[in-house]
Amino acid sequence: MFAGQRVVVRPGVFVPRRRTELLVAQARALLVPGAVVVDLCCGSGAVGAALLAQPVAVELYLSDIDEAATRCAALNVGTRGTVLTGDLFDPLPASLHGRVQVLAANAPYVPTSAIALMPPEARLHEARVALDGGDDGLDVQRRVIEGAPRWLSPTGTLLVETSERQAEATAGLFRAGGLVPRVLRSSELDATVVVGGLA
Repeated sequence: MFAGQRVVVRPGVFVPRRRTELLVAQARALLVPGAVVVDLCCGSGAVGAALLAQPVAVELYLSDIDEAATRCAALNVGTRGTVLTGDLFDPLPASLHGRVQVLAANAPYVPTSAIALMPPEARLHEARVALDGGDDGLDVQRRVIEGAPRWLSPTGTLLVETSERQAEATAGLFRAGGLVPRVLRSSELDATVVVGGLA
């Protein structure tokens, strides 16, 4: 179960963590009827599926570079979301430029050198591309944040899961990208999310 929803996770696909429920809770609070919502680095589609479970009808797009993940995401959202395979924003339709109200990204943020220290159920059974965030753990986040302003609506919000240790660096990337960040923390979930909109 994830955020109250039963989620199908196929072999090799990133297993949603309970800490990501903080990202979901913050995204749910931003939903308005008809909002364009993007679940970037969607993995199994758990975040998108949890947002679809709300009574507010939204226009949902999910994207991941891993075809095994997007096949799994399609099972979890069915016809209620558009699931696309490709690198970050690349597969999204250009018609979404400047229209995205909620952009949620659980991008990989584990530093490459720390992957060997992860529990075996993660490092041995989940795709490396879903875990490896590069030397500082922020490589994929950096690309998400740099690209976000082109897609966000004037009142849109980017939400990025990160670690407590990396939160200030992630917030710095938001500021460098022209976004105004807030760092949110849940000790109960051991979760950290940076959220921000256009300045």
